[in-house]
Formats: sequence, structure tokens, C-alpha cells
Amino acid sequence: MTVQPTIEPATRADLDAIAELWVRLARSQRDHGSYVRAGANRTAMRDTLAAHLHTGGLLVARADDDLVGFATFSIERGSLELDATRGLLSNLYVEPDYRDRGIGAALLEVAEEKLADRGAEVVILEAMADNEAARRFYRDRGYDTYRIGMARSIDDSSENDTHSKEDG
Repeated sequence: MTVQPTIEPATRADLDAIAELWVRLARSQRDHGSYVRAGANRTAMRDTLAAHLHTGGLLVARADDDLVGFATFSIERGSLELDATRGLLSNLYVEPDYRDRGIGAALLEVAEEKLADRGAEVVILEAMADNEAARRFYRDRGYDTYRIGMARSIDDSSENDTHSKEDG
């Protein structure tokens, strides 16, 4: 059954609840290799969420009178000249009990509309490489792989490295 969520701009009164949802998001991303510490960043993220609220880039999803998801987005403001105005989707989260009911898709659709209204010609986002569910969600909505990130632990060098310490 598809819940008809209410997607609306967040209010200042929502900030603590959204910060808690962000902590849950960050904790879940740890299972996919994220280095972001969830609880330790609650206060900093609440400040970031407040900044998104101030610029109109914070949406919430309500279902069954509960706050069940959120999205943060902005227009990229960099120092480089680009061929397209890029909208950035920095967070999209739906509580696990409410997933697969169209809420994430509704949040994404409204965020895309708001970004388009602000002049975005393309929307970019990041998903953890091994979070196949998130990557499938975005692919199913027309997102293509844009950039590949790579990481390596400095402390976990192996003898198979191309340049060993002995090679200088």
C-alpha cells in the first residue's frame, strides 16, 4: 500500500527531530563504509540543517502524522565557471518502516522541482558504492553514474602495491 505522504518545507520546530533522523542516516551509512561519526556530529549537523532551513533547502515527509523522512538540497555555489547550474541533493532519508511506499520518490521529486525553480539544470548526489538499494533507487529515477570515488587506507598497505616503500 502506498502512503500518501505530505512533503513540505521543514520548520524550526522540526530541527531536533530531523537531526535525529540524520543521526540514523549516518549510522546506517557506516554499514556501507562511511567514515562519518553519527552521534558525534549531531550538533554540527543540526546547525547545517538550520542553514538549509534558512535557504529553503530542507524538506520533510510526514506520514501517519509522523515525521518519517527529510531531504536537503542547494544550488552549487563554487568558484568555477560551469556549463550547467548544478543542484546538489546532499541528504535524502526515509525511516526504514516507511520505505518502499513512495515517500523517498516524493521527497526526491519535490526537491528536484524546487531546484529546477532555482535554475538547476542538473541534479547531482552521492551514494555509498556498496549501498545497492540507494543506487538502485536513484537509477530507477533516471540518475546515471556521474563520478566514481575511490578510497584506500594508508595503514593497510600490502605487498601488492605498485610502489612499495623499498622502491622509494
